[in-house]
Amino acid sequence: MKVAVVGSGYVGLVAGACLADLGHEVTLVDSDKEKLNTLKAGVVPIHEKFLPELVARNSRAGRLVFSDSLPEAVGKSLVIFIAVGTPAMETGDPDLSYVEEVVSVIAKHVDHYKVVVEKSTVPVLTHEQIRKVMLLNGAPAEAFDVVSNPEFLREGTAVQDFLYPDRIVVGVSNEKSASILRDLYEPLVQGAYCRRSDAVPASAGQNGKTEFIVTSAKSAELIKHASNAFLAMKISFINAVASLCDAVGANVEEVSKGIGADHRIGRSFLRPGIGFGGSCFPKDLTAFQLVARECGVNFSLLEKVVEINHEQRNRFLRKVRGALWTLKGKRLAVLGLAFKGGTDDIRESPAIAIIKGLLEEGAQVAAFDPAAMERTQSVLGQSIVYAETPYAACHSAHALLILTDWPEFKDLDLARIRREMRHPIVIDGRNMFHPEDMANAGFHYYSMGRTTPPAASSHPRGPVTPISPGLELQELNGSTTMTAAR
Repeated sequence: MKVAVVGSGYVGLVAGACLADLGHEVTLVDSDKEKLNTLKAGVVPIHEKFLPELVARNSRAGRLVFSDSLPEAVGKSLVIFIAVGTPAMETGDPDLSYVEEVVSVIAKHVDHYKVVVEKSTVPVLTHEQIRKVMLLNGAPAEAFDVVSNPEFLREGTAVQDFLYPDRIVVGVSNEKSASILRDLYEPLVQGAYCRRSDAVPASAGQNGKTEFIVTSAKSAELIKHASNAFLAMKISFINAVASLCDAVGANVEEVSKGIGADHRIGRSFLRPGIGFGGSCFPKDLTAFQLVARECGVNFSLLEKVVEINHEQRNRFLRKVRGALWTLKGKRLAVLGLAFKGGTDDIRESPAIAIIKGLLEEGAQVAAFDPAAMERTQSVLGQSIVYAETPYAACHSAHALLILTDWPEFKDLDLARIRREMRHPIVIDGRNMFHPEDMANAGFHYYSMGRTTPPAASSHPRGPVTPISPGLELQELNGSTTMTAAR
């Protein structure tokens, strides 16, 4: 099938590469010629597992081409995906001007039947506006259908999520457009893709078949926002539970395990941390709230989800203060800048928000992230030190803060980390380590919703002395003494 994907951002690039890998002829359209030249040269501008390989092999095979001519792409395509950005405006409403601009061009170049698919995350009833703009710009009513096909991609696993989805939702107004989308996704619906020898491997829990759900366009638009809102609610819920566990001395991991064992609830998204971020959850929650308010629906639950999420960052800062007393002049090592592991995306990253809070209190920050340091420099500039390795970040640090759940952090040499640090203090905002392991390694360890045993009495740098507020460790002749912190 001949397909056009308009927009080479996160959703558009993943969708285009994956549709090409299913065997379709895909034209990826963008007005940014510099970005197109980068893609043509084989350079993928975002950090996403398997994406560079898919772009390369489908470009070589001629199934994925890049173009700045939307009229040309429209003319030769049956299905046209709109995957342009919908950034939030100051009011919180999504900016749909890019969508309208693209639709206006599409309408003027419809010379035979097309299926126009909204792939960008948009508010309910957007499909009606798209149809209206198509008609106003001269497209015959019988020459197109508008379909809502929301994406459910997680950054870091987006390629696998596209190729092994939990479900494919298409919101349509007739069987003709539904049938075309069913044919488009047939390799996924029937499980043919996963049987290919060159298929991208599935991640844990994913299988080769998916449910194809046909709804109205209104329902499909609501499914996207409602899904993200529900997942964000689960995150805020377990974070609130973690706060209660801290207060009473319970273990949130045990509580989470007991809750998640109920199949009606499930285990996913019940891991406490420093809150959610990224380009989807915060923006979609705000947009969903606005839609509900405009429709006269009291959805105050969403406001509490956002409130708990923001408070989680403040709660983590309080943990840091509790471990170090004052932050002014303290050197802090930070592991993680992206909003989650597996991506270089720092949009709405709780890690960045926490670092800004630390800097406001006079702390010095040395940070390491496997992928997001270049993007962070565009936001934080030279206000922090960008370390080349996790161990370099920890050099002479008063404490280590873990802010992003990169899997490779679990494999760090704890003994080496301890030798690099000035004080054996770790504040883990992602619960990456087991409290007992950290205590045995000689660390004073703080995490989210879990109590920690006292640190072991010995470690590579000598006995561990409990650190009192305002005191600093000094090692003299093999023994540890206390002096007033400068």
